[in-house]
Amino acid sequence: MSQQKKHIGLIGAGLMGSGIAASLLRKGFPLTILDHPGNQPLGPLLAAGARTSPRAADLASQVDILILCVTGSPQVEAVLFQQGGVLEGLKKGITVIDCSTAIPSSTLKIAQAVQDAGGRFLDAPMTRTPKEAAEGRLNLIVGGEREVYESCLPVLQSYAENIVYAGGVGAGHQMKLLHNFVSLGFSAVLAEAAACARQTGTDPQTFCDILAAGGGGGVVLNRLRPYIESGDTSGFRFSMANALKDMGYYCTMAEEQGAHDALAVAIREIYAEAAQAGLEQSPVPVLIDHLAAVPASAGGDGE
Repeated sequence: MSQQKKHIGLIGAGLMGSGIAASLLRKGFPLTILDHPGNQPLGPLLAAGARTSPRAADLASQVDILILCVTGSPQVEAVLFQQGGVLEGLKKGITVIDCSTAIPSSTLKIAQAVQDAGGRFLDAPMTRTPKEAAEGRLNLIVGGEREVYESCLPVLQSYAENIVYAGGVGAGHQMKLLHNFVSLGFSAVLAEAAACARQTGTDPQTFCDILAAGGGGGVVLNRLRPYIESGDTSGFRFSMANALKDMGYYCTMAEEQGAHDALAVAIREIYAEAAQAGLEQSPVPVLIDHLAAVPASAGGDGE
Protein backbone atom coordinates (compact mmCIF):
# COMPACT_ATOMS: atom_id res chain seq x y z
CA MET A 1 0.00 0.00 0.00
CA SER A 2 1.48 3.40 -0.93
CA GLN A 3 1.93 6.09 1.69
CA GLN A 4 -0.70 8.26 0.01
CA LYS A 5 -3.32 5.58 0.58
CA LYS A 6 -2.60 5.00 4.27
CA HIS A 7 -5.79 4.73 6.30
CA ILE A 8 -5.72 7.34 9.06
CA GLY A 9 -7.54 7.16 12.38
CA LEU A 10 -8.17 10.23 14.55
CA ILE A 11 -9.02 10.36 18.24
CA GLY A 12 -9.99 13.88 19.27
CA ALA A 13 -11.85 15.95 16.65
CA GLY A 14 -12.03 19.07 18.79
CA LEU A 15 -11.06 22.59 17.73
CA MET A 16 -7.62 21.48 16.56
CA GLY A 17 -8.40 17.88 15.61
CA SER A 18 -11.31 18.79 13.38
CA GLY A 19 -8.99 21.06 11.39
CA ILE A 20 -6.46 18.25 11.08
CA ALA A 21 -9.25 15.95 9.89
CA ALA A 22 -10.38 18.43 7.24
CA SER A 23 -6.80 18.80 6.00
CA LEU A 24 -6.29 15.03 5.78
CA LEU A 25 -9.49 14.65 3.78
CA ARG A 26 -8.50 17.42 1.38
CA LYS A 27 -5.29 15.49 0.67
CA GLY A 28 -7.24 12.32 -0.09
CA PHE A 29 -6.43 10.22 2.97
CA PRO A 30 -9.10 7.71 4.06
CA LEU A 31 -10.10 8.85 7.56
CA THR A 32 -11.99 7.26 10.45
CA ILE A 33 -12.78 9.34 13.57
CA LEU A 34 -13.56 8.00 17.03
CA ASP A 35 -17.09 8.96 18.11
CA HIS A 36 -16.77 11.12 21.24
CA PRO A 37 -18.88 13.81 22.93
CA GLY A 38 -15.90 16.18 22.86
CA ASN A 39 -15.79 16.22 19.05
CA GLN A 40 -16.85 19.26 17.09
CA PRO A 41 -19.95 18.62 14.93
CA LEU A 42 -18.84 15.98 12.41
CA GLY A 43 -21.31 16.77 9.63
CA PRO A 44 -18.86 18.59 7.34
CA LEU A 45 -16.20 15.91 7.84
CA LEU A 46 -18.64 13.08 7.16
CA ALA A 47 -19.84 14.89 4.05
CA ALA A 48 -16.19 15.08 2.92
CA GLY A 49 -15.81 11.31 3.26
CA ALA A 50 -14.84 10.62 6.87
CA ARG A 51 -16.23 7.60 8.70
CA THR A 52 -16.65 7.02 12.43
CA SER A 53 -15.85 4.22 14.87
CA PRO A 54 -17.51 3.72 18.27
CA ARG A 55 -14.52 2.22 20.14
CA ALA A 56 -10.84 3.15 20.30
CA ALA A 57 -9.85 -0.55 20.19
CA ASP A 58 -11.82 -1.05 16.97
CA LEU A 59 -10.31 2.05 15.41
CA ALA A 60 -6.77 0.94 16.33
CA SER A 61 -7.39 -2.42 14.65
CA GLN A 62 -8.48 -0.83 11.33
CA VAL A 63 -6.01 1.95 10.54
CA ASP A 64 -2.36 2.29 9.51
CA ILE A 65 -1.68 5.54 11.34
CA LEU A 66 -3.55 6.68 14.45
CA ILE A 67 -3.41 10.38 15.39
CA LEU A 68 -4.20 11.36 18.97
CA CYS A 69 -5.34 14.95 19.43
CA VAL A 70 -6.59 15.03 23.02
CA THR A 71 -6.02 17.41 25.91
CA GLY A 72 -2.97 15.98 27.66
CA SER A 73 -1.22 13.10 29.39
CA PRO A 74 -4.17 11.81 31.49
CA GLN A 75 -6.39 11.67 28.41
CA VAL A 76 -3.69 10.01 26.27
CA GLU A 77 -3.07 7.39 28.95
CA ALA A 78 -6.81 6.77 29.31
CA VAL A 79 -7.42 6.33 25.58
CA LEU A 80 -4.55 3.83 25.38
CA PHE A 81 -4.83 1.85 28.59
CA GLN A 82 -8.54 1.80 29.50
CA GLN A 83 -10.82 -1.13 28.71
CA GLY A 84 -11.70 -0.91 25.03
CA GLY A 85 -8.74 1.40 24.50
CA VAL A 86 -6.15 1.62 21.76
CA LEU A 87 -3.78 -1.01 23.14
CA GLU A 88 -6.57 -3.56 23.30
CA GLY A 89 -6.99 -3.51 19.52
CA LEU A 90 -3.61 -2.23 18.30
CA LYS A 91 -2.77 -3.57 14.85
CA LYS A 92 0.81 -4.77 14.35
CA GLY A 93 2.87 -2.20 12.48
CA ILE A 94 0.54 0.73 13.20
CA THR A 95 2.11 4.12 13.91
CA VAL A 96 0.61 6.14 16.78
CA ILE A 97 1.19 9.90 16.47
CA ASP A 98 0.48 11.85 19.65
CA CYS A 99 -0.27 15.50 18.82
CA SER A 100 -1.22 16.45 22.37
CA THR A 101 0.82 18.54 24.78
CA ALA A 102 2.10 16.03 27.33
CA ILE A 103 4.52 15.33 30.16
CA PRO A 104 7.62 13.74 28.58
CA SER A 105 7.96 11.07 31.27
CA SER A 106 4.41 9.93 30.45
CA THR A 107 5.26 9.99 26.75
CA LEU A 108 8.16 7.58 27.27
CA LYS A 109 5.87 5.16 29.12
CA ILE A 110 3.21 5.35 26.40
CA ALA A 111 5.73 4.91 23.58
CA GLN A 112 7.15 1.82 25.26
CA ALA A 113 3.67 0.32 25.63
CA VAL A 114 2.89 0.95 21.95
CA GLN A 115 6.21 -0.55 20.88
CA ASP A 116 5.73 -3.59 23.15
CA ALA A 117 2.37 -4.16 21.43
CA GLY A 118 4.00 -4.16 17.99
CA GLY A 119 3.40 -0.54 17.01
CA ARG A 120 5.54 2.52 16.33
CA PHE A 121 5.29 5.91 18.03
CA LEU A 122 5.88 9.59 17.34
CA ASP A 123 5.20 12.54 19.62
CA ALA A 124 4.26 15.42 17.32
CA PRO A 125 2.79 18.28 19.36
CA MET A 126 1.39 21.31 17.55
CA THR A 127 1.73 25.05 17.75
CA ARG A 128 -0.50 27.70 16.14
CA THR A 129 -4.29 27.88 16.38
CA PRO A 130 -7.49 26.20 15.13
CA LYS A 131 -7.46 28.59 12.15
CA GLU A 132 -4.12 27.22 10.92
CA ALA A 133 -5.26 23.67 11.71
CA ALA A 134 -8.21 24.12 9.35
CA GLU A 135 -5.90 25.56 6.70
CA GLY A 136 -3.36 22.71 7.00
CA ARG A 137 -0.74 25.17 8.26
CA LEU A 138 0.16 23.93 11.73
CA ASN A 139 3.66 23.80 13.14
CA LEU A 140 4.79 20.38 14.42
CA ILE A 141 7.67 19.44 16.71
CA VAL A 142 8.35 15.72 16.27
CA GLY A 143 10.12 13.18 18.46
CA GLY A 144 10.75 9.51 17.63
CA GLU A 145 12.91 7.30 15.48
CA ARG A 146 13.98 9.19 12.36
CA GLU A 147 12.93 6.31 10.10
CA VAL A 148 9.40 6.41 11.52
CA TYR A 149 9.34 10.20 11.22
CA GLU A 150 10.39 10.13 7.57
CA SER A 151 7.85 7.43 6.70
CA CYS A 152 5.05 9.57 8.17
CA LEU A 153 6.10 12.88 6.58
CA PRO A 154 3.48 12.80 3.78
CA VAL A 155 0.75 12.51 6.42
CA LEU A 156 2.26 15.20 8.66
CA GLN A 157 2.71 17.52 5.69
CA SER A 158 -0.98 17.24 4.87
CA TYR A 159 -1.88 19.30 7.95
CA ALA A 160 1.35 21.12 8.86
CA GLU A 161 3.31 23.90 7.19
CA ASN A 162 6.47 23.80 9.33
CA ILE A 163 7.76 20.49 10.71
CA VAL A 164 10.85 20.19 12.90
CA TYR A 165 12.42 16.88 13.87
CA ALA A 166 13.53 17.37 17.48
CA GLY A 167 15.14 14.00 18.26
CA GLY A 168 14.16 10.73 19.91
CA VAL A 169 10.89 9.80 21.58
CA GLY A 170 9.80 12.52 24.00
CA ALA A 171 11.89 15.26 22.40
CA GLY A 172 8.83 16.72 20.68
CA HIS A 173 6.90 17.04 23.93
CA GLN A 174 9.94 18.45 25.74
CA MET A 175 10.36 21.16 23.11
CA LYS A 176 6.62 21.92 23.04
CA LEU A 177 6.63 22.57 26.79
CA LEU A 178 9.66 24.82 26.47
CA HIS A 179 7.89 26.68 23.66
CA ASN A 180 4.63 27.03 25.58
CA PHE A 181 6.40 28.23 28.72
CA VAL A 182 7.94 31.05 26.71
CA SER A 183 4.71 31.83 24.82
CA LEU A 184 2.44 31.71 27.88
CA GLY A 185 5.05 33.47 29.99
CA PHE A 186 5.25 36.32 27.48
CA SER A 187 1.44 36.38 27.40
CA ALA A 188 1.22 36.72 31.19
CA VAL A 189 3.81 39.51 31.21
CA LEU A 190 1.97 41.37 28.45
CA ALA A 191 -1.40 40.84 30.17
CA GLU A 192 -0.08 42.27 33.42
CA ALA A 193 1.40 45.26 31.59
CA ALA A 194 -1.83 45.81 29.64
CA ALA A 195 -3.84 45.66 32.86
CA CYS A 196 -1.58 48.28 34.41
CA ALA A 197 -1.82 50.40 31.27
CA ARG A 198 -5.60 50.25 31.50
CA GLN A 199 -5.56 51.29 35.15
CA THR A 200 -3.23 54.22 34.43
CA GLY A 201 -5.42 55.42 31.57
CA THR A 202 -2.88 54.72 28.84
CA ASP A 203 -4.36 54.71 25.34
CA PRO A 204 -4.49 51.06 24.18
CA GLN A 205 -3.37 51.79 20.62
CA THR A 206 -0.46 53.94 21.82
CA PHE A 207 0.52 51.18 24.25
CA CYS A 208 0.55 48.58 21.47
CA ASP A 209 2.26 50.84 18.94
CA ILE A 210 5.16 51.55 21.30
CA LEU A 211 5.58 47.88 22.21
CA ALA A 212 5.43 46.85 18.54
CA ALA A 213 8.19 49.30 17.61
CA GLY A 214 10.39 48.23 20.50
CA GLY A 215 11.21 45.23 22.65
CA GLY A 216 7.59 44.15 23.05
CA GLY A 217 6.95 43.37 19.40
CA GLY A 218 6.31 39.85 18.15
CA VAL A 219 3.83 37.01 17.91
CA VAL A 220 2.39 37.35 21.41
CA LEU A 221 1.63 41.04 20.98
CA ASN A 222 0.03 40.32 17.61
CA ARG A 223 -2.21 37.72 19.25
CA LEU A 224 -3.26 39.89 22.21
CA ARG A 225 -3.37 43.25 20.45
CA PRO A 226 -6.91 42.83 19.03
CA TYR A 227 -8.19 42.23 22.56
CA ILE A 228 -6.20 45.06 24.11
CA GLU A 229 -7.49 47.52 21.52
CA SER A 230 -11.03 46.33 20.84
CA GLY A 231 -11.94 43.31 23.00
CA ASP A 232 -11.54 40.82 20.12
CA THR A 233 -10.40 37.38 21.37
CA SER A 234 -10.26 35.69 17.97
CA GLY A 235 -6.49 36.07 17.69
CA PHE A 236 -5.80 33.81 20.67
CA ARG A 237 -8.44 31.11 21.15
CA PHE A 238 -6.55 29.23 23.85
CA SER A 239 -8.33 28.65 27.13
CA MET A 240 -7.09 29.59 30.57
CA ALA A 241 -7.57 25.93 31.55
CA ASN A 242 -5.21 24.80 28.80
CA ALA A 243 -2.69 27.48 29.74
CA LEU A 244 -2.77 26.28 33.34
CA LYS A 245 -2.40 22.66 32.22
CA ASP A 246 0.59 23.42 30.02
CA MET A 247 2.30 25.49 32.70
CA GLY A 248 1.68 22.67 35.16
CA TYR A 249 3.25 20.18 32.74
CA TYR A 250 6.25 22.46 32.26
CA CYS A 251 6.73 22.77 36.02
CA THR A 252 6.51 18.98 36.36
CA MET A 253 9.15 18.52 33.66
CA ALA A 254 11.42 21.13 35.21
CA GLU A 255 11.05 19.56 38.65
CA GLU A 256 11.81 16.08 37.28
CA GLN A 257 14.95 17.47 35.62
CA GLY A 258 16.02 19.53 38.64
CA ALA A 259 15.81 22.71 36.53
CA HIS A 260 15.26 26.22 37.84
CA ASP A 261 11.54 27.03 37.70
CA ALA A 262 10.83 30.04 39.93
CA LEU A 263 9.43 32.15 37.09
CA ALA A 264 7.42 29.23 35.72
CA VAL A 265 5.84 28.61 39.13
CA ALA A 266 4.85 32.29 39.39
CA ILE A 267 3.33 32.27 35.89
CA ARG A 268 1.46 29.05 36.62
CA GLU A 269 0.01 30.72 39.72
CA ILE A 270 -1.30 33.66 37.66
CA TYR A 271 -3.21 31.29 35.38
CA ALA A 272 -4.39 29.27 38.39
CA GLU A 273 -5.82 32.39 40.02
CA ALA A 274 -7.71 33.27 36.83
CA ALA A 275 -9.07 29.73 36.56
CA GLN A 276 -10.15 29.80 40.21
CA ALA A 277 -11.97 33.06 39.51
CA GLY A 278 -14.23 31.19 37.08
CA LEU A 279 -12.32 31.92 33.87
CA GLU A 280 -11.26 28.33 33.08
CA GLN A 281 -12.89 28.34 29.63
CA SER A 282 -12.15 31.98 28.86
CA PRO A 283 -9.41 32.66 26.29
CA VAL A 284 -6.01 33.81 27.52
CA PRO A 285 -6.51 37.50 26.54
CA VAL A 286 -9.24 37.76 29.21
CA LEU A 287 -6.40 37.43 31.73
CA ILE A 288 -6.00 41.20 31.21
CA ASP A 289 -9.47 41.83 32.67
CA HIS A 290 -8.76 39.57 35.61
CA LEU A 291 -5.47 41.25 36.44
CA ALA A 292 -6.96 44.73 36.02
CA ALA A 293 -9.62 43.82 38.59
CA VAL A 294 -7.29 42.21 41.13
CA PRO A 295 -6.39 44.52 44.03
CA ALA A 296 -2.66 45.22 44.24
CA SER A 297 -2.44 43.49 47.63
CA ALA A 298 -3.86 40.30 46.11
CA GLY A 299 -1.62 40.32 43.07
CA GLY A 300 1.73 41.00 44.74
CA ASP A 301 3.52 41.77 47.99
CA GLY A 302 1.76 45.09 48.54
CA GLU A 303 3.41 47.66 50.79
